[in-house]
Amino acid sequence: MSILAWRNLVHDKLRLGVTLTGIVFAVVLIVVEFGLFLGFTSTTSGVIDRSGADLWIIARRVPYVELGLPFSERKVFTVRATPGVAEAEKYVAKFSQWQRPDGRQENVQIVGFNLDGALGHPWNVVAGSVQDLKAPDAIFVDELYREKLGVTQLGQVVEIRGHRARVVGFTRGIRAFTTAPYVFTSFKNAQNYASLREDQTLYLLVKAASGVALDDLQRALAARLTDVDVVTNAEFSRMTRFYWMFTTGAGIAVLLASCSA
Repeated sequence: MSILAWRNLVHDKLRLGVTLTGIVFAVVLIVVEFGLFLGFTSTTSGVIDRSGADLWIIARRVPYVELGLPFSERKVFTVRATPGVAEAEKYVAKFSQWQRPDGRQENVQIVGFNLDGALGHPWNVVAGSVQDLKAPDAIFVDELYREKLGVTQLGQVVEIRGHRARVVGFTRGIRAFTTAPYVFTSFKNAQNYASLREDQTLYLLVKAASGVALDDLQRALAARLTDVDVVTNAEFSRMTRFYWMFTTGAGIAVLLASCSA
């Protein structure tokens, strides 16, 4: 029976070649679509995955990183005083408005962090250094979005939500899943650009001391803090990926395209 089937296949070599070509093309297309899906997924949680934090302290029931809610920045002192905490830093990730030189506005995502800490920094910096962000109103943007934001050179002065900002550096390859590019700056500047009060933060990033069990530290912090959730870096990454890839339908569209291939 197998010999007969083989003879039927090779009898018409042209048809066999066309069939095999179609199968190979379909497999390649599926692999490409799946690769796009994985790429989109990693983009949604890039600032979480690259934060260097072990734990995130977030407002109650925050579903993903762009939807942070403000809480008192004084909680950072409680966190730092907790045994097992090596480092804790305030952090901002929030949408804002960028004013282009031609008057048009673009949505951006403000990312603010402690310049002297080790958590939440931008990566792939290709122009300038993180220490340059200590200058007044200094910001980083990614090279990919220079045209979109109307940025032509280092030192260019722009406006973010009515506040002055100056481009002092560029990153490379920090893509945003939404159409709103990331803008990295100091925590203090981020409070202004994101319209937060001086005593507010959106997140606290926590690094555990060497040898400390993360589950134990997570429970200890949850017991000491009120009105916030304590989640691991991996948990918050999954929450953000799930929201953008499934709740919004973006990921489902890519998967359906892959399946239909």
